[in-house]
Amino acid sequence: MTKAKSDKKPKLTAKKTTKATNKAKKVTKKAVAKKVVKKPTAKKVVKKTVAKKLVKKIVAKKKVVPLKKAKTAKKPAAYKPKAKEKYMSAAMKRHFTEILVNWRDDLREEMQKTFEHLKDKGEKPADDLDRASQEEEFAFELRTRDRERKLINKIASSIELIKQDDYGYCESCGVNIGIKRLEARPTATHCIDCKTLDEIKEKQLSG
Repeated sequence: MTKAKSDKKPKLTAKKTTKATNKAKKVTKKAVAKKVVKKPTAKKVVKKTVAKKLVKKIVAKKKVVPLKKAKTAKKPAAYKPKAKEKYMSAAMKRHFTEILVNWRDDLREEMQKTFEHLKDKGEKPADDLDRASQEEEFAFELRTRDRERKLINKIASSIELIKQDDYGYCESCGVNIGIKRLEARPTATHCIDCKTLDEIKEKQLSG
């Protein structure tokens, strides 16, 4: 009986040693794999740096320079008259002069842009449909510019009225046109009552 027990014991110890060696091998394999992942080769590092540099160059080339916005004059804030301020005081005249001058400059700039556009597209296209659409576009732009030219003349006359101390008064009845109406339409020459009467007369005459 003692011999049989002694024979079984070494077999168990041999199994344990083999298991331990297998575990040790697995641990060493994992450690080696981790080291390989954590420490990339010098070639990969060089490739990554080169790729980053190329991407930076491409992005730098693709950067678009923002276009300069057209300088448009900001409309002054609505005038708030002080307590007991005289109608069409010096400050009020300066305010409406600024509005009229800025408006006139904007219209002149638009007219200049239209003339340049017409010069650039002066050549007539070969196709009949394209030629007709181009002529229609030019005619529309010219009509718009003609209206703006007439408006510039009105603005010039309003500026002249300010200089003569006649701005802001109705040409028909002589009553104050009012700050609110002048803010909405700085070239107004009639008060709201006279203007409505004129419109009614025009409708009756036109039928």
